[in-house]
Amino acid sequence: MPLSDPVVTVLLCMAAYLGGSVLFALPVSQLWKLPDPRAQGSANPGATNVYRTGGWLPAALTLALDAAKGWLPVWLANLAGLSPLVQAMVALFAVMGHMIPVFYRFKGGKGVATALGAGLALAPVTTLVMAAIWLLVVWRWRISALASVIAIASGPLISAFIEPEHLPMFGFLAILVVVRHRNNLIRLAQGREAGL
Repeated sequence: MPLSDPVVTVLLCMAAYLGGSVLFALPVSQLWKLPDPRAQGSANPGATNVYRTGGWLPAALTLALDAAKGWLPVWLANLAGLSPLVQAMVALFAVMGHMIPVFYRFKGGKGVATALGAGLALAPVTTLVMAAIWLLVVWRWRISALASVIAIASGPLISAFIEPEHLPMFGFLAILVVVRHRNNLIRLAQGREAGL
């Protein structure tokens, strides 16, 4: 007997949150015998701090795994034939899992890589344009937090022109990620934000 859409929606949102709650920067750092990324730089358990302590290879693995936990539940929601709105809900639960993870006393990361994965599954063109903006800003200023804020804040505008059906998701993601970067923004204004 097939599951009803509400049941599938709840299950996928729960799975997305729990999967998002796995902070892959920590096991990757342990595997490479690196310091805890939460004790580095901005104390964010993400790819940037892993890069600072271990270089590009463990950082790339962290980025890929954190993105995958955003991509997979949204892809499953699409496979189940759920609406774009429900897929967006699943994406937001994955990102919130990374930000307020149940497995780490609700102290998580900024959610950028997880948002990248979720966006690639739901609105790939918009997300790829945002990723290009991120790369350009990092190339110019070498500050990951600045690149993340600019790229994620551009999401709603880009989506409005390219994939308008996903504008609400990019709007919510922009709010979540920018608020999560508030301390980085304060340090940027003071000229104290660490570069790569």
